[in-house]
Amino acid sequence: MARDLSLLIPEMLLAVTVVLMLVSEMLRAPRLALGIGVIGLGLATALTLPLLETDTSVFGGTYRIDLLSAWAKLILLPGTALALLMARAEIAGKDREGSVYALLCLVTLGALMLSGGGDMMMLVLGVVLTGLGSFALVAWPRDDPATEAAMKYLVFGSVTGSVMIYGLSFWFGGTGSTLFSELGRLEGRTLIALAGLTAVLIGLGYKAALVPFQFWAPDAYDGAPMSVAAYLSVITKVAAIFAFAQILRDLPVSTGWPMVVALIAAMTMTFGYLAALVQSNVVRLLAYSSVAQAGYFMMGIVDLGPGSLALPSVIVFGAAYVAMNLGAFAVIMVAGRSLDDFRGFGRARPVIGVAMVVFLLSLTGIPPLFGFVGKVLLFGAAIEAGYLWLAVIGILNSVLALAVYLRIVVPMYQPREAGQDSAAPAPPLMIVLGATALVTLFMGLLAGVFPG
Repeated sequence: MARDLSLLIPEMLLAVTVVLMLVSEMLRAPRLALGIGVIGLGLATALTLPLLETDTSVFGGTYRIDLLSAWAKLILLPGTALALLMARAEIAGKDREGSVYALLCLVTLGALMLSGGGDMMMLVLGVVLTGLGSFALVAWPRDDPATEAAMKYLVFGSVTGSVMIYGLSFWFGGTGSTLFSELGRLEGRTLIALAGLTAVLIGLGYKAALVPFQFWAPDAYDGAPMSVAAYLSVITKVAAIFAFAQILRDLPVSTGWPMVVALIAAMTMTFGYLAALVQSNVVRLLAYSSVAQAGYFMMGIVDLGPGSLALPSVIVFGAAYVAMNLGAFAVIMVAGRSLDDFRGFGRARPVIGVAMVVFLLSLTGIPPLFGFVGKVLLFGAAIEAGYLWLAVIGILNSVLALAVYLRIVVPMYQPREAGQDSAAPAPPLMIVLGATALVTLFMGLLAGVFPG
């Protein structure tokens, strides 16, 4: 027991942090809650570093302490700290401010359970914990768009979660265990394996906004506070992708799941960019962009098993995606939600304008930015798995992505209309912009620090 608990110190520290943040909110001290959150996330990140070389599990294999779960903490915990600063810049002084900070950290705790789960019950717990907190965060403004978005999110999440729980019973019946490490027993039992796989794709596909389970994302992002939309677009998505990796690497390849995942990846990235191409609301544009990026993530998942690039590609692109997407949403918080708001923005605020160009080019996959490194690894993973056609579709969609993101870049450097101005960014937002821009610009040159 002591050994298991010692390996869970980052998770336990985050849980204690959430409790202290809730106490601070009860005392009507939101700034204290924010400080506790940032410090707790920072300490949990630091305490994760010694676990990078660990490959084991705790509590009978139900939770994994391995390369994937360690990197999940190193990516998701700092990402949550940046989301807290974004929330501070947006909701400072408003009612229930501290509750938002606490919920963000609570959802991240659920995200860590997804990323390290080695058991079906841990998967269900992670889905429920991330879902309940996310529904509340979307509904926080209490206006009509937020309420409608939260209700759609809740109903869709409840249905997909229920289907997933029901479908997992097939795997339990086929293996006699709830552990993912026992999924190898499904060798030769294709129907049972595919029944459980369908359930997992529905439950986690909704969480990652994969096609055809992406319908909630544009409404939820548009109705929620901007900082919450930024958070949901990265933290819960990356956690769902990492959960896919934890599960599918134990599922026999002979069941044919790589082809299913490859088809979903191709449909997701193509639909996401085609839908983004016709959006005039920048938040909805980035929502569909995040759908497309989920398709890219799945290219790495296809290579799980014998492939050597699967986990490195997912981890590197996960780190890049968190930085560049949070940065892009931070710029929207300064400029505004519509394409018209971006007209002349690059001229009026040249530094932030250049940062936005960097984020968008990185999302496209332009070298030498961080997103380029991640996408190259993902393409390599797809090719290594024998899915050259999928890599070709990914490259073609990168061209389509450039057309999508140029719809934001071009207006930024057009003449600005008289009287059009944007508010100066709050100091917490400048910290987020600076940190994400530096990571996006230079981490691609230091990609050797990542595994593989």
